[in-house]
This record gives sequence, C-alpha cells and structure tokens, in this order.
Amino acid sequence: MRTPEQVREIVRLLLEEYPEASCTLDWGKDYELLFSVRLAAQCTDERVNQITPALFARFPSLEAFAEADVEEVEKYVHSCGFFRAKARDIVKCAQVLLEKYGGELPRTMEELTALPGVGRKTANLILGDVFRVPGSTVVDTHCIRLSNRMGLVDDLKDPVKIEMELRKILPPERSSEFCHCLVLHGRAVCDARKPECEKCCVRHLCQHFSG
Repeated sequence: MRTPEQVREIVRLLLEEYPEASCTLDWGKDYELLFSVRLAAQCTDERVNQITPALFARFPSLEAFAEADVEEVEKYVHSCGFFRAKARDIVKCAQVLLEKYGGELPRTMEELTALPGVGRKTANLILGDVFRVPGSTVVDTHCIRLSNRMGLVDDLKDPVKIEMELRKILPPERSSEFCHCLVLHGRAVCDARKPECEKCCVRHLCQHFSG
C-alpha cells in the first residue's frame, strides 16, 4: 500500500498529466449517458459512440424510448454485443424513469442501482459526471488493474471492495476525475499485458515498478 503522501502525489501527477480527463462516451442529455454506459458493457466506448448517433436520432426522447419496440432497438445496438439484454434494459429503464421519476435521473446510489441494467459502476459515473457528487468512484477494468499495480489497494479484485478502499484515500472532490485519469492512463501507458513504465509519470511512486 502507498502512504497518504504517495497517494496524494499520484493523484496530483495523474490529474496534471490528463487535465481534460472526462468520460469518453458521447452524450448530450443525461439519460443518453445512462443508456450509453449500458451499451458499453463488454464493448468499447469507441464502438458505442459509432452507433448512438443513429439510435438517439431514431428515439429522440425518453418517451420515444419508452414506447419503442425492443426488437427495433436491438437492430440499432446489435454491434455492441449482448444486444437483446441491452435493448430490453434501455426500453424498460426509460419507462421507469418516466413513470417513477418524471423523466429525470434519480440522484442517489440506491435509486440508480434499482434501475434496469444499472450497477454501481454506472451509478457512480452518473453521480460524478451528471450530478458532481463528491466521492463518486467508478471502478472499471482499468481502475481495478491500475489501483492494484500502483498500490492504492492491496491485491483486491472485487469492484465494490476497491471502491470502498479508494473512497477512504482519494480526495472526494477529485475522485470522479481521477477515475477518468486511470482509464486514459490505462489505455495510453499502463496496458494490461505490457505496461510502458518508462513513459509513466508516476512510476517512481508505483508499487509494481518499484517492486
């Protein structure tokens, strides 16, 4: 594990390295981000961004999604994989948002994770990127890999446990932004198979590099 001073420096350097870090999914309306994250499960953000313009043009409102034929939605999201479950969840989610929340996204973890197809990762992303809730911590595959390699957590694989540990050590007002930095750093430098440590701005603080 890293010391509190090391953690603060890792956060500072990565935020400095990726000053424009944000979600790489394209969205305009709040619910579009919610649906895009659902489509991104087991799929790349790049692929999702390729199909959502046509999807959102065909169904330009929550009402349109709520009234949509699931099989038609399937055709638009087919290339994202698991298209039947994703299309079903999106249509049902739109219906719940309209019926229960007046077309607005709920603002709590409990309410968000009760929506069809929404888990803690998605809920944290919405809380952080849409509502700017301090402490929102998105634990995806990059976060799992990098937080273990760097020593921010101690050999943990369970996303919820990692989230809880990171909440203890990250500055709440920067945690969402920091998680976006981990995604960008994981793609650009700290690859799953062959991390390019010589290019890493935090290698001198990294448990993997020093170990």
